Amino acid sequence: MRISEAAKSEGGNVGSMRAGALAQKFLLEGQDDSPNNYLLNVGLTGSGGWGTPRHRHNFDQIRYVLNGEYPVSPHKKMKQGSVAYFPESVHYGPQDRPEGLEMMVIQFGGASGSGFLSVAGREAANKRLEQKGKFENGVFTWVDEKGQKHNQDGSAACFEEATGQKLVFHKPRYDDVIMFEPEAYAWTETGQKGVQTRHLGTFTERDTRIGFLKIEKGASFDTGTRDQIQVLFLSEGAISVDGESYGPKTAIELTPGDTPTQIRAEEDALFLSVHLPKF
Repeated sequence: MRISEAAKSEGGNVGSMRAGALAQKFLLEGQDDSPNNYLLNVGLTGSGGWGTPRHRHNFDQIRYVLNGEYPVSPHKKMKQGSVAYFPESVHYGPQDRPEGLEMMVIQFGGASGSGFLSVAGREAANKRLEQKGKFENGVFTWVDEKGQKHNQDGSAACFEEATGQKLVFHKPRYDDVIMFEPEAYAWTETGQKGVQTRHLGTFTERDTRIGFLKIEKGASFDTGTRDQIQVLFLSEGAISVDGESYGPKTAIELTPGDTPTQIRAEEDALFLSVHLPKF
């Protein structure tokens, strides 16, 4: 088990590959070069907002809006408390995030096995590319040795610079971003007193699962065992684990090798629960 709090986590700003200011706190990261490498971060849009052109990725994402409204595209918005699944190879945007928007995002290797490029790798590539061309409004522009001008999505350019490989998008398994209204789902009992779950969905042949976990004040959740990585993000309430107390914006990683642990709710606790793809 690993536990990380946003207040004590390292942070950084997204580089010039995108337009505007987005400050991130990196709570949990997976194993680089593994097919389900991942990053869980909490991002806060800075002064002037933050934007991207319409684009897509070769990895999966789940977004959870903590404060404000998130414009997935000009005609789709996520309200506070809502969740969305962004499958690999599916286009979304353009985005124009307003100042003050706060969102938890977990990005991870999708079912195709393409993996996920670490933040360190991405930002190092970003800096190298700044010496070869320029980023403007989320697009990287450069001139080749023949004098021909090229434009490429900034994220895609960073991936290719970091890996030395052409970015390949596998056939999409879904035709759009999948947005959830959690309040429309019922809570179900778990068999543990004071503990309930709200299952939003299971996706792809890799068994990616998204839902919520609720622990009533004074109750304890036995984490049990599992055969894939599970990540919990505490958005409301307070908990204790092995005598240590934690508040909102705490993330917990549970792996197949972890032994069962008790998570006790010191106040009513609400978690977003994500089971990463099973490889």
